[in-house]
Amino acid sequence: MANLERNNKILLELVRQPGNNLCADCGAPEPDWASYTIGVFVCLNCSGMHRNIPIISKVKSIRLDLWDDSLVEFMQEMGNSAAKAIYEKCVPPFFYRPHQKDCIVLKDQWIRAKYERREFTGENNYLQAYCSDQFESILWKKGKDNKQFLKRVFLLSRKDFTLKYFTKEDSKLPKAVISMKDLNVVFQPEKISHAHGLQISYLHEERTRNLFVYHEKGQVIVSLFNAIRATRLAYLQKKNPTLRDNDLIPQITRHCLKEGYMEKTGPTQREPFKKRWFTLCSMNRKLLYFKSPLDATELGAVFIGTESHSYSVSENGGRSTRGSRWHCGITLKTPHREFVFMCDQDQEQREWLEAFRKVIAQPMTPEDYANEANMRRGK
Repeated sequence: MANLERNNKILLELVRQPGNNLCADCGAPEPDWASYTIGVFVCLNCSGMHRNIPIISKVKSIRLDLWDDSLVEFMQEMGNSAAKAIYEKCVPPFFYRPHQKDCIVLKDQWIRAKYERREFTGENNYLQAYCSDQFESILWKKGKDNKQFLKRVFLLSRKDFTLKYFTKEDSKLPKAVISMKDLNVVFQPEKISHAHGLQISYLHEERTRNLFVYHEKGQVIVSLFNAIRATRLAYLQKKNPTLRDNDLIPQITRHCLKEGYMEKTGPTQREPFKKRWFTLCSMNRKLLYFKSPLDATELGAVFIGTESHSYSVSENGGRSTRGSRWHCGITLKTPHREFVFMCDQDQEQREWLEAFRKVIAQPMTPEDYANEANMRRGK
């Protein structure tokens, strides 16, 4: 007969220990569920994904469910750190480890890769697929000038560090050849309105070009994502042979610091305000703006330097005579122009100001200086 009160107390003590006090799969604090077949403590969201692989993982609440003595003993023997030593023994440096706020498909496939397919235990050759000379996928891609998604063939090449896509399976010439030098890939399920939505961005004639794609199967789209990361890392290693992987890993993917709608006016500040979709990236210090979130090409870009180079941002009074709700003003000053933006709400204004200030506070790198000079020449 299990001593329920004693077992509950033991579990609560276990989950407070270092390693167990964060979700084994996404790092969320204070997990209150556990897989009693694997021996890990997980958060509520990840516990739901464990339920999708019931042959491998069975979960209980450490606070609400009844625990037998044998299950508690197993949790004492295992725990997150011991399980990690088994199931994450051989995670390659390029493989993306999801965080608490990442989309569901990334976390779901991470859990399946670890426990269901056992990709990182060192007992199989799963990882070779990510690093093969070629990686091919057939994806649904949004048309450049319409909202229709059509099937396209994507071919990732490690030999020449490119991602090509073709309009037909038997096409000889690719529609586009994307260099790993400029390529960036991030999941955007809300923007694309598909749980497996992926945004691929690159430079085309000095302007940002976006491709919006998805695949019906989560494993396929996440495998492509990590294969691109593997190829990007190989490119960066070749470009920077003296740098360590730890220095290169953060450069594989550029995450958007802030994105959303604002209104902007023109150079004289007498032009009408127009609603635009903005994205701000701290890694390349660029503020891009588009007519809508799913535009293929940017309308314009603003480089954001440091305060010592005459860049600054401030809240303005939002003196708008239009009587609209867009009244929360922001003034971004650069050496050559003053930009005025209007936000919909105070909260949006605060978030944009914080994001701008974060970029301005970052020291500039030699590559930043080169990017700034290129953007000036382009104008």
